[in-house]
Amino acid sequence: MRIAGAPISWGVCEVPGWGHQLPADRVLREMREIGLTATEFGPDGFLPSDGVLREHGLTAVGGFVPVVLHEGEPSVDLDRFVAAGADTVVLAAATGQDGYDARPELDDASWKRLLSNADRLAAAAREKGLTAALHPHVGTMVETYAEVQRVLDGSDIPLCLDTGHLLIGGTDPVELAERAGDRVAHVHAKDVDAGMAAEVRAGRRTYTEAVAAGMYRPIGVGDVDFVRVAGALRRHGYDGWWVLEQDTILAGEPEDEGPVADVRRSATRLREILGT
Repeated sequence: MRIAGAPISWGVCEVPGWGHQLPADRVLREMREIGLTATEFGPDGFLPSDGVLREHGLTAVGGFVPVVLHEGEPSVDLDRFVAAGADTVVLAAATGQDGYDARPELDDASWKRLLSNADRLAAAAREKGLTAALHPHVGTMVETYAEVQRVLDGSDIPLCLDTGHLLIGGTDPVELAERAGDRVAHVHAKDVDAGMAAEVRAGRRTYTEAVAAGMYRPIGVGDVDFVRVAGALRRHGYDGWWVLEQDTILAGEPEDEGPVADVRRSATRLREILGT
């Protein structure tokens, strides 16, 4: 199993107004300093070019792509992934709105279109030698336990098992890994404060408020049982990426070491768990 980084752990996010955005050179340099050799792209415009990854000794894993799947016939620029040498397209069923604090409800016809489009994009990715995985994500159209199950039952697209978003949305990541580990093609490794997650699920805090308050914790400090998740996926033969993601919101330029301190802590603990 391979460990990679993601710019969101440094507060770099596609949501307008998310917070202070650190420059790519700093983020990529700090990834290498803690021993990471691969990363997801980050949001559009974050990397001045895909070649900057090579300059920092990093390879491309793939990237997170929010797509409105419940309308029309959306497309994804797969050629960029191929050109960068990436292998994974992480699709999220976007709402069409900015941010992750509110979402509409879909009728059966929209759900049918969502699942069909997900399978169509997964097939297009396979034709180019890529793997597309659907990412259950708070504030998207696939968030709750019932919605994750609807994807499992109604489509063939593999899943991105995001331990944090699943827990926040009401799915036990251990149970899902044990029951449906053969559908998992990618992992986003997030630890979470379960109390704050429950507040988001109950509507007592917005997702953005909870992230700003520190809902995501370094691996081993939160409430996700990574030992059991890793064991379940190993039994299903999973040998793909574990992408470290510890979403954060920065108020400004860090005066101390900044986000890298928590990412380093997470990387150390995850290496221990995976035996890498």
